[in-house]
Amino acid sequence: MISSTNNTRVKRIAEYCKKAKARREDGVFVVEGIRMVREVPSDLLREVYVTSHFMKNISKEDGRLIDDISASEGATLEEVTEDVMKKMADTQTPQGILAIVKQRAWTLEDMTKDNPLLLILENIQDPGNLGNMFRTGEGAGVTGIIMSSDMADVYNPKVVRSTMGAIFRVPFLYVDSIAEFTEKLGREHGITSYAAHLKGTKNYDEMDYKKPSAFLIGNEGNGLTKQAADAASDYVLIPMLGEVESMNAATSAAILTFEAARQRRNSK
Repeated sequence: MISSTNNTRVKRIAEYCKKAKARREDGVFVVEGIRMVREVPSDLLREVYVTSHFMKNISKEDGRLIDDISASEGATLEEVTEDVMKKMADTQTPQGILAIVKQRAWTLEDMTKDNPLLLILENIQDPGNLGNMFRTGEGAGVTGIIMSSDMADVYNPKVVRSTMGAIFRVPFLYVDSIAEFTEKLGREHGITSYAAHLKGTKNYDEMDYKKPSAFLIGNEGNGLTKQAADAASDYVLIPMLGEVESMNAATSAAILTFEAARQRRNSK
């Protein structure tokens, strides 16, 4: 059992929660809570830490999961004190189980099989928004998420929790230039891209998304840069009533992707 909060491993795990640089250096990230640990693919699981209280109150189903982890060759299982768990965890009231997970490398080919539906995100800063886009994106059948390099880190613990496990199933990439990448998608992969924009002349539900499509969503406060928006095939508008001037980025992504899902479902 690890009982010291000064333990080297404990300090490093605490760094994983706080610093993207530490996560990048070791190619790992932190997952908290039994529900999220259940979602981790076994080949990505590296270390699991549990408290005595968690083990005493564990369900039979989760007990089998812990037994499988303990017997695994790829992951280690370690018991820690409550104080150590609090030191390592990102949440204020840890659930008593925490895992260190290997980061997965995705490729563009993983996202463009069959009939692609992509989200292209520029400078999204709110971790909850980003995690929400993964979760709703998976629900709408999004095949991949492209992100600008100046965005919130997808492995931020708050983002990871907000994805509700979608981070393990939805392919994603960071790119240096959203504009260049969007143009490449059209030129090399035949993907039509649509920029969510207040200057759009066509309503989003008037367009055809049954073919390979991508939606560009910009920063929460400033929207898309002109360079990124102009790289899209077309601007689309989400019409709003009242005096509302803009739509939440995650909400916009959900509206657009679920419209694409509706069209594709009805065309079968």
